[in-house]
Amino acid sequence: MTSIDPNKYKLSDKTKNLTAQDIVPHVSEKADPETREFLQKVADILVDYVLVQNDRKEKVLDFHHPEDMMKLLDMNLPDDPVSLQQLLVDCATTLKYQVKTGHPHFFNQLSCGLDVVSMAGEWLTATANTNMFTYEIAPVFILMENVVMTRMREIIGWDCGDSILAPGGSISNLYAFLAARHKMFPNYKEHGPKCLPGELCIFTSDQCHYSVKSCAAVCGLGTDNCIMVPSDEHGKMIVSELDRLIRERKAMGQIPFFVNATAGTTVLGAFDPISEIADVCEKYGCWLHIDAAWGGGLLLSQKYRHPRLTGVERAQSVTWNPHKLMGALLQCSTIHFKEEGLLLSCNQMSAEYLFMTDKLYDIRYDTGDKVIQCGRHNDIFKLWLQWRSKGQIGFAQHMDHLMELAQYQVKRIKEQSDKFHLILEPELVNVSFWYIPKRLRGVPHSPAKEKELGKICPIIKSRMMESGTLMVGYQPDDRRPNFFRSIISSAAVKKDDVDFMLNEIDRLGSDL
Repeated sequence: MTSIDPNKYKLSDKTKNLTAQDIVPHVSEKADPETREFLQKVADILVDYVLVQNDRKEKVLDFHHPEDMMKLLDMNLPDDPVSLQQLLVDCATTLKYQVKTGHPHFFNQLSCGLDVVSMAGEWLTATANTNMFTYEIAPVFILMENVVMTRMREIIGWDCGDSILAPGGSISNLYAFLAARHKMFPNYKEHGPKCLPGELCIFTSDQCHYSVKSCAAVCGLGTDNCIMVPSDEHGKMIVSELDRLIRERKAMGQIPFFVNATAGTTVLGAFDPISEIADVCEKYGCWLHIDAAWGGGLLLSQKYRHPRLTGVERAQSVTWNPHKLMGALLQCSTIHFKEEGLLLSCNQMSAEYLFMTDKLYDIRYDTGDKVIQCGRHNDIFKLWLQWRSKGQIGFAQHMDHLMELAQYQVKRIKEQSDKFHLILEPELVNVSFWYIPKRLRGVPHSPAKEKELGKICPIIKSRMMESGTLMVGYQPDDRRPNFFRSIISSAAVKKDDVDFMLNEIDRLGSDL
């Protein structure tokens, strides 16, 4: 399979010069052949792209600087419609220059890979093109959502509760914050902050996702009242520090009400000690939310669930993103609550033009009044179809396979300790390491050496992108300068790909 060629997908002479005004829905059934021909060519482009992404001989990306990319692409919005043939060229050209996130050598983001069945589900979802706020307009999808969300809550360890799909883990965390405040201060919904007996504050690890701090800003607490709890050298929240900071804030007259524990931090993949944090939350009457957006997939693994997620059932809410470790297509983010009815109580606005109470079916299946966004994309079908394709056993095997590949990478790094320095033993599939160029091999490890290794990361990353052969992310943290953080969450990755990653980094940095 060769790269996507925009000139390959030719329509017939009868169809190529037509425009969108000449096919369905603008023209009656007489346009069926032309409509089918156009859509079939679009499908050909998409299938070819799927196959290209899984061809290891292909580049991960064809990098161009923004000003050069603008010259390669025709992004003009014309006054007159372009032809159907030109639209095909536009589709193929777009994919030609897009990063292949499903490529086996893409280790850059938490969401890697391309699950073909989930993708097929997204195609169907786009074709159905329906909203998810009422059973009336999305009956099949609403029922699917109920089935899948119930199963996910059972896996967490709850036999009741409520759930919803949200547009990303950040919004899922926001839903948890809103529900927690509503539970503790139910009059806030009508009366706002004047009903509060004091200033609220929340607690989270200093390694948490930034969206937790954003909740404090968006919801009026202020970021100063999002207390960052110190973490240990492995990136885990220090529970004794959480206890101390809660007592400190209480002594200041503030009201601690919400604690976020992270199950799989973005950079190091660390899991906060959930059971110990739950003990502290019970001691002080705080809501425990677990942001398992990244690490939640390990709930499906009997081998790796414990001790990482031990105690998860003690939380009041859990964020879990199937589009990350489980490989569902973007976006697919879920938020789960132990208490049934709380979502509705917190967010319900009873808009009569949408959520009438005199419908012919059971209105408990309408979801729109549970959420703050009203309209909601159908993110369930791709997950439901993927789950059907794998079964829960298949998901468990997938989780175990990813973890074993990460352990293989750790093993290979240790075997090449002259070239690579492993920063810590990973708990998840995040592997953090430095590349050691020839001039620094044999030099004792020190802060000065780390500083030099940190300077090398952006140089190698720029060479990766220019060569197009590999994508691995890098970043600093509060303890160390830039380091590489590879992510293995794609079903396409094999041990040979892990070896390729390390060998290619060595090749790109050999002269540094």
